[in-house]
Amino acid sequence: MKRLTALIALAVTVAVTAVAAAPARTNEAQLNIVQTAQQAGTFKTLLALATKAGLADDLATGEFTVLAPTDAAFKRVPKSTLRAVQKNPKLLKRVLLYHVISGKAPSSTVVTLKSAKTLAGPSVKIRVTGNRVFVNNARVTKVDIAASNGIIHVINRVLIPPKS
Repeated sequence: MKRLTALIALAVTVAVTAVAAAPARTNEAQLNIVQTAQQAGTFKTLLALATKAGLADDLATGEFTVLAPTDAAFKRVPKSTLRAVQKNPKLLKRVLLYHVISGKAPSSTVVTLKSAKTLAGPSVKIRVTGNRVFVNNARVTKVDIAASNGIIHVINRVLIPPKS
């Protein structure tokens, strides 16, 4: 969970830094996904949940693409639903892993796909409408945030895996 949180934080930081100052991007890419997400400061909920689920360390060491919902995305989830997911460790892990794709998938690859298999098992649907990219019902708001062990794409909604 800590690794997933750091991965998300790293991705957000890299994206924000890249816009503000291009040289900082190289330095940020030396951080893993979890560290990048932590530095961004907008993935606190995701990182906390990843830590709670015991995924953070794993996500800091493998090679992944993280579809990272922001704190604002988590605020859109009804509090009762979020509490119920947090109380069920198996469900929490499944929801979080539904946001992770094995390997590096830059936006140039993502836009050519119709779907991508997640670490939770089921695939997410990908569609491009005009200049917007959607993963299931979530809009991708920032892309290609580089981390030493992967890529973060920021999304505006929390993805819910289909029932197994």
